[in-house]
Amino acid sequence: MKWVISAFVFVAVFITLVSVYLQPNSFIGCGVTPTENAKCATSDAIVVVSGGDTQARTEAGVKLYKNGWAETLILSGAAQDKSGPSNAEAMKQQAIQAGVPSSAIVIDEESESTQQNAANTETIVANRGYNDVILVTSGYHQRRASLEFNKQAESVNIRNYPVTEDNDWGWFWWATPRGWWLAGGELVKIIAYYLGATS
Repeated sequence: MKWVISAFVFVAVFITLVSVYLQPNSFIGCGVTPTENAKCATSDAIVVVSGGDTQARTEAGVKLYKNGWAETLILSGAAQDKSGPSNAEAMKQQAIQAGVPSSAIVIDEESESTQQNAANTETIVANRGYNDVILVTSGYHQRRASLEFNKQAESVNIRNYPVTEDNDWGWFWWATPRGWWLAGGELVKIIAYYLGATS
């Protein structure tokens, strides 16, 4: 019986640690709208990268924009289907339909990986002289995206805003095979990142 309890505790602790590690969140303690507190202040731009549940990621970015966190929305992602519009263009149309003016949206239609999302967004950010951006992606992807963005834009403050509930991910990710596949895949890619491999 002891080993069953020990195994249960081990698994519970492991799941908790993985959940916390994969989903760094810079907005814990902040309200819905910005304040004068540096941690919860407005940003220069909200960056949303495509992949996974792109619609949920875009919806989260739009919500941040509407709540006054930044005046610019940067949407990054190439087309999955090369015969159709880019992910970034589809995200832009979703944002416009949700009430974001086209003039507030900048798109990167070339990025096909997290590393490219970071590099291409850094170019946009540098050209516009931005010093602080809010990075939005799915919870399981937040840690790796943050590593890549911080590497590419060392002088820019990157604040993490993980989407903790979407069609691919949730707090009960451990209850599904897909959740384990996503979490395991991200951990492997993070190890590869530290070993110097591309992502």
